[in-house]
Amino acid sequence: MILNGEKLPGLLMTIIRFVLPLQDHTIKKLLLVFWEIVPKTTPDGRLLQEMILVCDAYRKDLQHPNEFIRGSTLRFLCKLKEAELLEPLMPAIRACLEHRHSYVRRNAVLAIYTIYRNFEHLIPDAPELIHDFLVNEKDASCKRNAFMMLIHADQDRALDYLSTCIDQVQTFGDILQLVIVELIYKVCHANPSERARFIRCIYNLLQSSSPAVKYEAAGTLVTLSSAPTAIKAAAQCYIDLIIKESDNNVKLIVLDRLIELKEHPSHERVLQDLVMDILRVLSTPDLEVRKKTLQLALDLVSSRNVEELVIVLKKEVIKTNNVTEHEDTDKYRQLLVRTLHSCSVRFPDMAANVIPVLMEFLSDNNEAAAADVLEFVREAIQRFENLRPLIVEKMLEVFHAIKSVKIYRGALWILGEYCSTKEDIQSVMTEVRRSLGEIPIVESEIKKEAGELKPEEEVPVGPAQKLVTEMGTYATQSALSSSRPAKKEEDRPPLRGFLLDGDFFVAASLATTLTKIALRYVSLVQEKKKQNSFNAEAMLLMATILHLGKSSLPKKPITDDDVDRISLCLKVLSECSPLMNDIFNKECRQSLSHMLSAKLEEEKLSQKKESEKRNVTIQPDDPISFMQLTAKNEMSSKEDQFQLSLLAAMGNTQRKEAADPLASKLNKVTQLTGFSDPVYAEAYVHVNQYDIVLDVLVVNQTSDTLQNCTLELATLGDLKLVEKPSPLTLAPHDFANIKANVKVASTENGIIFGNVVMSLELPATETVWFSVIFILTSWITSSLLPVQMLSSDRCGRNLNGKTSFMAANLYARSIFGEDALANVSIEKPIHLGPEAPVTGHIRIRAKSQGMALSLGDKINLSQKKTSL
Repeated sequence: MILNGEKLPGLLMTIIRFVLPLQDHTIKKLLLVFWEIVPKTTPDGRLLQEMILVCDAYRKDLQHPNEFIRGSTLRFLCKLKEAELLEPLMPAIRACLEHRHSYVRRNAVLAIYTIYRNFEHLIPDAPELIHDFLVNEKDASCKRNAFMMLIHADQDRALDYLSTCIDQVQTFGDILQLVIVELIYKVCHANPSERARFIRCIYNLLQSSSPAVKYEAAGTLVTLSSAPTAIKAAAQCYIDLIIKESDNNVKLIVLDRLIELKEHPSHERVLQDLVMDILRVLSTPDLEVRKKTLQLALDLVSSRNVEELVIVLKKEVIKTNNVTEHEDTDKYRQLLVRTLHSCSVRFPDMAANVIPVLMEFLSDNNEAAAADVLEFVREAIQRFENLRPLIVEKMLEVFHAIKSVKIYRGALWILGEYCSTKEDIQSVMTEVRRSLGEIPIVESEIKKEAGELKPEEEVPVGPAQKLVTEMGTYATQSALSSSRPAKKEEDRPPLRGFLLDGDFFVAASLATTLTKIALRYVSLVQEKKKQNSFNAEAMLLMATILHLGKSSLPKKPITDDDVDRISLCLKVLSECSPLMNDIFNKECRQSLSHMLSAKLEEEKLSQKKESEKRNVTIQPDDPISFMQLTAKNEMSSKEDQFQLSLLAAMGNTQRKEAADPLASKLNKVTQLTGFSDPVYAEAYVHVNQYDIVLDVLVVNQTSDTLQNCTLELATLGDLKLVEKPSPLTLAPHDFANIKANVKVASTENGIIFGNVVMSLELPATETVWFSVIFILTSWITSSLLPVQMLSSDRCGRNLNGKTSFMAANLYARSIFGEDALANVSIEKPIHLGPEAPVTGHIRIRAKSQGMALSLGDKINLSQKKTSL
C-alpha cells in the first residue's frame, strides 16, 4: 500500500511499539524491507521524530550477538539515503569490521563503501581504514570487497597493496583474482606506462585454477599487449578453456574470442602456429562447436601446416566410420568432407592424399556426405590432370558398392567423361555389365519368376516317420525343404535394382556414358571388328533397358524423355558422325570447365572483399595518434572493456545515451492526457523483445483527494495485458507511477488504449438523487408531466411541425420548498407516419429521494393512463 502511494501516518508508531521489539529473525528481515520503503521525512524534508527510535533499534541490531542480524542490518544500511540516520551508527559500523564472523565483516566493508560514496563527511578516513583492514584480513570474500572499494575510492592505495603482494597473487581466491585483473586493466588503460609493471602478474594469472580468472586474464593480456608471445599465451589459454570446460555455451563464447583474435592481421600469423592445438577442440561432441572449430582452422591453414591439418582431418573421417550412426555423426562427416575439399582446392598438392580416403564415402548411406565427396571428386578430376588415373581407378573400385541412385548417376558421368585409355573403357563396360546382371533383363526376370514357382523343387529331406499318439493311433510326420531361394531385392545388382524400381533417369545417364566411351573407343582402336563389337554391346545394353521400360516388370514405366534420350544415343552410335563425337566428348567437358571457373572467380571475389574488410583503411587526412604524446584524459576516454561488458549485462549498450538527446528517455515519453485535465498522465514505453512495459506517471492537478485512481487499459490485436494496475489514492497535487505489462504474441500491429478513472469525495449535503423514466406512448399531453410550468399546447406544437424531436429542461418546486429538475428528451419519427409513437426518456433530479421517486411514479402513472 505504501508503494502504491497510500499515506498511513498512524502505522509507523504502531510498528515501532509492537513489532520493533520482537526478536524473531523472519520479522526482523521483513522489518528491514519495511524501513527501506517507508517515508522517513516530512513533506518539507525534515527527518520524522519517530525515526530516532528506529535509529536506536538499528544501533542495537548492529551490536546483536547473532551474526545474521548484524550482517542483514549492514546490508540494509547500504540502501539508506538519510545522513541523519547514519551518523549515530558510524561507531557501531566501524566496530563490525573486527567481528569474528566473515559475513559481518564483508557486509561492514560494503556499508562503509556505500556511506563513503554517498556521504564522505561521515567517514572521511574510509580508504585508510579499509586499507589497514585489507592488510590484516585473511578471508577471501572480505578481502575482495575491501579491494573493490579501494579500486573505486582510492586507486593509489589499491596499487600500493597490490605491489606488496604481487608475487602471492596466484595463492589468492578466484574472487579476489578477478578484482585484481580488473584493477590492472583499468590502471594500464588509463596509464599505458604501467603495463610493464603488471604484465608479469597477468601472465601468472593465466595459470589460475579458476576458468573465469583465466578467461579475464587472457582478454586483459590481449588488450594490454600485442606482442606475439602475449597473443600466443592468451590463445593457448583460450584453447585450454575450450577443451576442459564441459559447458558448450562457454566453448562457443571462447571460440568467438579466438575468432576475434584471428581478425587482427598481426595476430593471425601467431594463431597459424596453433592450428594443431585448435583441432584438439574437435574432441567435443557438440556439432556447433566442431563447425566453428573447422571454420577457424580452415581460415588459419597455410602451406606450413596444411599437411598436418589434412592428416588430422583424415583420422577424424575414419573415426566417424567406427562410431554408432547418429544424425550428428553424418553431419560431422559432411563438415569434414567439405573442409578437406576446401584444403585440396587451396593446396593442390594435398589432393592426392585426400582423394583415396574420401572416395570410400561414395558408398556411404548418408547421401549428403556422398554428394559432397562426389562434387569434390568432379572438381578435382577436372583441375588436376595428373590425378585422373588415380581417381578413375578408385572410382572403379567403389562403383559396385554405391547405394544411392543420385551418386550412381554422378559416378557414371565422371567415368564416361574421363576414361581415356582402352583399358579404362573396358573396365567401365565390365562394371556396367556387372551392375546390370544377366541380359536381356526382361527374359531373365521372367525365367527367374517362372523357376521360383515350380513345385517339384520341393523335396523331402528325410523319410516319413510313423509316430504313435497317446490315443493309440498312428501319425505321420514328414519334413519338406524348398530349393526355391527367397526373393530379396538386395541380392540384385545395384543398377538392375534401380531400373526395376522405376528410376529410368539413371538409364538415360548410362546411355550417355556408353555413347561417350564407345565413341572414344572407336577413336582409340583401329580394328573394325573390335569397334563394331564394342558398339554392338553398348547398343544391346540400351535396347534391353528400353525393352524393360516398356514391359510391366518395373514399378514405374519409363518416361518419354528417357526414351527419347536413349533412342538418340542409339542413333548416334549407329552413325558415329564426327559432329556427335565433338559434342559428346568435348562440349560437355568445356561446360564443366566454364562452371568451375566461374565458381572459382566468385570465391576469389568474396575472399577479396573479406580481406578488404579486415584491413584497416586509413584516409589521407586522418590524424595520427602517438601514444607518448597522448594526454591522460584522452587515454581514459577510450573504450573500457570491463565497463562495456557490465553495460551489456545490464542490457544498456548505448553508453552515450544520456549525452545524446535523441537517444534519451524523454523522446520515448507519450502524453496520454491534456495539461489542463484534472489528472495528467504520460507514459514511458519500454519494449524488450516480446514484453512491453508501460511506466505511466499520473499527476493529480486538483486540490481534492482522488480515491481509487485507476489506469484502465485495453488492447486490440495480438496483445495481452498481463496484470491489471492496482488503484491508487492521490493527495492534492500529488503524483505516482503506475506500471503495466503487455505481452506481445506476434509481429502484427496492435493498439493499446485506455482511460484514467477516479472517484471524488463530496460532502454529504451535496448528494443528488436521480430518477429516469422511459417514454413509449402514442402522444404526449400535459398530464404526462405533472409539473405546472409545462404547457401541453406548446409541447404538441413542437412535435406536430417538421421537427420530430424535442429536448427541454423543466423546473418545479414543491409546497415544502423542495426543488426538482426534469430533463425531457423525446422523439416522434416522421417517416413512420402520424400514428407513430413518441419515444424517449425523462431524467428527474432532486435533493431528496422521496421527491425524485414520487415524481417518477406520477409520470409512469400518467403514461399508463395516456396509453389506455
